[in-house]
Amino acid sequence: MSRRSLFSIVALSSLIVAAGSLTLSAFQNRANAKIMGDGISGTVELREIPAQLTPAHDMKFMTGMTAVEITVTVSGLKPGAHGLHFHAVGKCEAPGFTSAGGHFDPGPAGNGDPDANHPFHMGDLPNLFADASGKATLKAVTNRVTIGAGPLSIFDADGTAIIIHANPDEGITAEPKAGKSGGPRVGCGVIGK
Repeated sequence: MSRRSLFSIVALSSLIVAAGSLTLSAFQNRANAKIMGDGISGTVELREIPAQLTPAHDMKFMTGMTAVEITVTVSGLKPGAHGLHFHAVGKCEAPGFTSAGGHFDPGPAGNGDPDANHPFHMGDLPNLFADASGKATLKAVTNRVTIGAGPLSIFDADGTAIIIHANPDEGITAEPKAGKSGGPRVGCGVIGK
């Protein structure tokens, strides 16, 4: 092998490694929230990842090239299932955390009512399951929101909160205010960077 060929291979390898590290650094957006409620505390960690790294994906349904990995750790909940959602406003004022608004569902056809248009809101997440001691941990991935800029960013003008509900989310569309998406709000955290 000539010196020129060897140099070309080394140079090309260096470019590939550099491009790979640039690609990975593009997915370093992170966010977090501190959950609070009556006797409830916990954390939420959000990390933007390449969508192709998610366990299962169908590119025709992707909103972009990223997905958001969510890790929730909470204590103080009643045992059982609890609805978990991103809500439209980054406020967590007690009592009731209603200051967080409806479900995060931006866009011209968005409908933040927790029960109408459900489970198709951008802010819908899997139920959180608390064990007998009231502790719950969830790791999930969604491609319905982004941490970075864009129309589905959770960092829009009024921010976003994550809400834990007293009851499970039944995953069905119902009459507005029917409570089928989890009912009363028992935990809330404002998402920040």
